[in-house]
Amino acid sequence: MLNMLFVEGQHMKTVLCTTPNKYVVIDAAGAVKPQCCVDIVIRHRDVRSCHYGVIDKFRLQVSEQSQRKALGRKEVISTLLPSAKEQQKEEEEKRIKEHLTESLFFEQSFQPENRSVSSGPSLLTVFLGVVCIAALMLPTRGDVESLVPLYLHLSVNQKLVAAYILGLITMAILRT
Repeated sequence: MLNMLFVEGQHMKTVLCTTPNKYVVIDAAGAVKPQCCVDIVIRHRDVRSCHYGVIDKFRLQVSEQSQRKALGRKEVISTLLPSAKEQQKEEEEKRIKEHLTESLFFEQSFQPENRSVSSGPSLLTVFLGVVCIAALMLPTRGDVESLVPLYLHLSVNQKLVAAYILGLITMAILRT
């Protein structure tokens, strides 16, 4: 928040910015009465980490109400900084990434040479996939014309979970 104080005569204030789409200025232009103080509120619209450290400039212009000629102006530089919590979070994420990179390097460099390379999905993955396919093939609750016992009829939610798990298994198999 910026504070401006004017001593004599009625003046006009104007706030200009290098990136107006990033900021909201409450009453960017208007009159200032004599012997009065005006608060100028500038809010950042899009606070994201990609905007941290970016320097923006504001120009505050004061002119006589009857004339357009500027009596004075002030350049204000603004830099968006992360909060203390966000800085701690970023440092923690950086430490975790470094730790994971180091441990991955350690595991890759010290693996036994005689270990056999897995050629395909594990038996558990295949079994889980078959169970999900079987669950999707079972009748849904409420189906009257079915030879399958009633306790094997699944709800729509149970089938959705089976389909989701089957999708995850498919992605895991395709990645290997």
